Amino acid sequence: MASPEPEFELGSDGPTLILVGVDGSRTSWRAAAYAIGLARRQHCRLLAVFAAPLSAGIGVAPGAAAALSEAATQAAGEIAGRLRDAAAELGVALEFRAVLGDPWTELKRAAAESRADAVVVGASEHAGHRIVGSLATRLVRSGKWPVTVVP
Repeated sequence: MASPEPEFELGSDGPTLILVGVDGSRTSWRAAAYAIGLARRQHCRLLAVFAAPLSAGIGVAPGAAAALSEAATQAAGEIAGRLRDAAAELGVALEFRAVLGDPWTELKRAAAESRADAVVVGASEHAGHRIVGSLATRLVRSGKWPVTVVP
């Protein structure tokens, strides 16, 4: 019996697209720096995704969604600017996407849609993630892409 065909070819002489998740934390900046360097060395494109989570109580507070959206837009703009400058300095082709939603869901969606060859994220700095599992752990467990977790 033949094995099932993969959804798309994962493999070549190197990656064509690396996805990095960024949120403005110290570890996500280190992940972004690592991913930019990796993309430069591999001569591939880089997709940076900023996913701003929606708060559970957003529907209760009037105007909260607009305030969150405005804050997320401002943060995304600052992150995009810094990443574009760093990528341009090293000659890396960068695409930046900012989305509102659960980071796990949005990174997974972006990686699948873009056919990312690898995913790079920063290690979680939240103590509670040792119990419930971090974004990085969930990405690794999904088993769909090589995942690099940067401390």
